[in-house]
Amino acid sequence: MASSGGLPQLIDAHYEALYRYAYRLSGSAADAEDLTQETFGKALARLPQLRELERARAWLFRILRNLYLHKVRDQKRHKVVPLDAVGDLPQQTGDDPVPEIDPVKLQHVLDELDETFRTPIILFYFEEFSYRDIAEQMELPIGTVMSRLARGKAYLRTRLSPADEADRERTAPAPKKVTDGLP
Repeated sequence: MASSGGLPQLIDAHYEALYRYAYRLSGSAADAEDLTQETFGKALARLPQLRELERARAWLFRILRNLYLHKVRDQKRHKVVPLDAVGDLPQQTGDDPVPEIDPVKLQHVLDELDETFRTPIILFYFEEFSYRDIAEQMELPIGTVMSRLARGKAYLRTRLSPADEADRERTAPAPKKVTDGLP
């Protein structure tokens, strides 16, 4: 990595964002801390691979995501959730106020999503990655990223709406796992 100050500067610049991302992925402060630390450990070992300092954020996010995916696979904790009913969700009108959302409930609902939907949601809405950056990060076409964002957002909107809890459970199954790269 030409003209970089090394790992301490990367940690200072990106620790908080990586921790937030890890927390949103894992749903646990302890797991988020472990993932963040492991990310910087891997980054240290691979620091010579970082050729462009301005790409460090995306590079670190990719390392963290890969570590998370390996942990999930190792623990066989894939959450398979169907997305069959999401196409029938009511559309939110521009006149509806955005309700207050309990952060704990938001994290719980994010945890229900399979990683294939959770990651684009987190990167786009919480970390402000562009569609292109998410597509590169996940090695997917931009259209697939847009589709997953729309489906994941529709699910979140339904699960977090102030509607009756029983209605939500009945009408909004979480998106199912995507294995073939297609939405």
